[in-house]
Amino acid sequence: MSLIKVTNLTFAYDGSYDNIFEDVSFQIDTDWKLGFTGRNGRGKTTFMNLLQGKYEYSGHISADVGFEYFPFHINHPEYLTLDVVREIFPDYVNWELMRELNLLKVSEDVLYRPFESLSNGEQTKVMLAALFLKENRFLLIDEPTNHLDMKGRRLVSDYLAGKSGFILVSHDRAFLDNCVDHILSINRTNIEIQKGNFSDWLENKQLQDNYELAENDKLKKDIKRLSEAAKRTNNWSHEVEKTKNGTRNSGSKVDKGYIGHKAAKMMKRSKSMEQRQQSAIEEKSKLLKNIETSESLKITQLAFHNSRLAQLEHVSIFYGEKTVCEDISFTIEQGERIALSGKNGSGKSSIMKLICGEDISYTGTVRVGSKLKISYVNQDTSHLQGNLTDYARGEGIDESLFKAILRKLDFSRIQFEKDMAAFSGGQKKKVLIAKSLCEQAHLLVWDEPLNFIDVISRMQIEELLLQYAPTILFVEHDREFCDHIATKVVEL
Repeated sequence: MSLIKVTNLTFAYDGSYDNIFEDVSFQIDTDWKLGFTGRNGRGKTTFMNLLQGKYEYSGHISADVGFEYFPFHINHPEYLTLDVVREIFPDYVNWELMRELNLLKVSEDVLYRPFESLSNGEQTKVMLAALFLKENRFLLIDEPTNHLDMKGRRLVSDYLAGKSGFILVSHDRAFLDNCVDHILSINRTNIEIQKGNFSDWLENKQLQDNYELAENDKLKKDIKRLSEAAKRTNNWSHEVEKTKNGTRNSGSKVDKGYIGHKAAKMMKRSKSMEQRQQSAIEEKSKLLKNIETSESLKITQLAFHNSRLAQLEHVSIFYGEKTVCEDISFTIEQGERIALSGKNGSGKSSIMKLICGEDISYTGTVRVGSKLKISYVNQDTSHLQGNLTDYARGEGIDESLFKAILRKLDFSRIQFEKDMAAFSGGQKKKVLIAKSLCEQAHLLVWDEPLNFIDVISRMQIEELLLQYAPTILFVEHDREFCDHIATKVVEL
């Protein structure tokens, strides 16, 4: 066991006025299985780059171990997978590699195929196997689930549960719960470490948030009451003070000493109330700093003239000579939330594209309602560039609504001025989801919409879909999301 010590860390990117980290200090035990969470753009990947010495910073980071980052950059994807592993770790021992691949249910024959011919899931597993061959290294694992189907996620999560000595960035709640024993969270104003899995952290956070909200309400009422009481007492003391120079109604002389003493006493009471009020204000200012704003989102979906929006009967899809999927039959009824499920390569994305009208070779029957309007979110965000205002105009959506949705998904106003090309992966996906929610459509078709999106935003989107019940066909490998949202599952 050794410690990674972070002391007074402050960092901002060149040309930016905003610090990503400001004077933060904490310690990490290198034996931990550490889950790393926080809203998109808070600096999770940046922190892992700082650990690797990629940027200059102020403060101090000390460690007795070296760091390895996943995913690796593959210089020659055309090489055999065995040679790619050798580039990652020249001194690997063959039986150890076989042991790791066996734990990940990867057959030995993949080593003798070009790395680029492997599926995304196979590539992920091979790189993880190579990662865990290295000794005396603390492993920085950045979003390994993005290219894994649900079965692959369970397998990799079980694999990581048997390991230790890593930071894991993932926004999949079930995945984290199964394989971490501590949570490092980047909050709005600080960084915290808690023992336990993600559900433990979330429960503690909700308890803390609820306590602070209750204290905030109590202090707001106290401040108002004390302010009004101090004002009344202050007014009374001034009124009493005025009578020193007057006479009583009976015509007798005024006891100026008594009245002055009484006015001073009332003024002292007023000052005491003001001090208590100021103390309450200071106490209130310590609250709510780390409460994540997760306001409800609002959408309106167009009603279709028919209860049935689309129907597939005995559909098989082909790419050249290859059959991607075969004999698929299901209907999309108004109000249904349908999850397309199946392993990677089973044709989920192809079925979505077929329904959206793309030119795909198939047999069988596809019926799509006349004048059906579809809002499609695909997996690719690489085309996003330029500013949000121009993007909204180009897509023909309401700019104010578009930006309001992004604000609720934790975009700061300064983010609106930046080029989308500089956004994090999660922020780019939020742009596509916000655009889709702004579009006037009868059917939402979302292909892995939650890749890279933080947990709080996932929960907001869940709440939205449950509240407004739009008709949606989606592919998503986040088990919690599917369990909460789907009214029907189509297994390929």
